[in-house]
Amino acid sequence: MARTLLPDGLWERIRPLLPQHPRRVGRPWVDDWACLEGIFFVLQSGIAWSLLPPQFGTCGMTCWRRLRDWKRAGVWERVHAMLLGELHAVGQLEPRVAVADSTSLRAIKGAKRPAATE
Repeated sequence: MARTLLPDGLWERIRPLLPQHPRRVGRPWVDDWACLEGIFFVLQSGIAWSLLPPQFGTCGMTCWRRLRDWKRAGVWERVHAMLLGELHAVGQLEPRVAVADSTSLRAIKGAKRPAATE
């Protein structure tokens, strides 16, 4: 691929946050960098996992499994916290400003009466 979705600098900061892969017999372990780039590509493009192009050096199912395993291991929360910390350290994060909409917040009690749709 001509353009990388995961620059070297970002990879070097994310790599220590990933769990060590298990030692096992059988198929060789697919490189974490290749899987992370495949995950980024699928999430950015919106294609189905099964349509991941072969240039990534892995299949979509492997990327999906790694995404699932990293979610269970708490990797994404650690990456998010690290990136927020870096932004805050250079003054690029304003914690008092946030955007929330109905897709990210649940209305627990709801409205007493539905809003007018006109």
